[in-house]
Amino acid sequence: MLIDTHCHLNIMTSKEPEAILTLTQLAELEPVLGRIAQAGIAEMITVGTSIPESLNCIMIAKKYPVVKATIGVHPCDITLPLATIIAELEKFLCTYRAEIVAIGEIGLDYYHRPYDKETQASVFKAQLELAKKYDLPVVVHIRDAGEDAMAILASYKDSLRGVVHCFSQDLAAAQEIISWGWYIGIDGPLTYPKNSYLRELVATVPLTGILLETDAPFLPPQSLRGKKNCPSNLGIIAHAVADARGVDIATVIAQTTSNAQELFRLLPLRQLS
Repeated sequence: MLIDTHCHLNIMTSKEPEAILTLTQLAELEPVLGRIAQAGIAEMITVGTSIPESLNCIMIAKKYPVVKATIGVHPCDITLPLATIIAELEKFLCTYRAEIVAIGEIGLDYYHRPYDKETQASVFKAQLELAKKYDLPVVVHIRDAGEDAMAILASYKDSLRGVVHCFSQDLAAAQEIISWGWYIGIDGPLTYPKNSYLRELVATVPLTGILLETDAPFLPPQSLRGKKNCPSNLGIIAHAVADARGVDIATVIAQTTSNAQELFRLLPLRQLS
């Protein structure tokens, strides 16, 4: 059984961006979760990107036992003062701790313009400190900001654990991250024809350092390009990892599931029923 360690179920409904889910919209996820079960996906982690969307993730996790939530503010979604962000996240941690397995999606993004490097770094570091305070792993977003992000993360490598989501850096960065006992998240781009470097990277690093994720509804695998992605497509990513490494799919499933359980402190799958 597979675990999708990074998806956005909260935006796979009819709600407007940043709106709070209604009960009717929460129920829209039932057929999605039905397809997931049929595809052998045992658990999902739905990832927060702002204060409202973090609350939506919590609401989904409370309603559906196979879902866990992360809370955090994405570097492209910093619209509130830093003190307010941390205060709101702490409220969630005090009220909904059982549903929350990580702080994320947090990090640095110099791709989307305009951006403020200083503000992004301040919010990133404050959320890393929050994760440290509550002994939670972090889900890290890095886009066109590898050098700065790695410098910040290196100072936390011994006091935090985490995953660099949708990994797109080079082999040296992957090896450094995994040497810390952290993980790299692998998703749909592994299947894109142009990404031979990523397939070589996945073939080289230890499987003990890899997590599987879909980032649904974004980044569909190559065979589904142009369509909305879904956690039920996670098996395609698992097969792509197996092909890149030249191992059987069962090996990939067993190890990546174990990796996810260790990082996010998830219950063994047999205890979920």
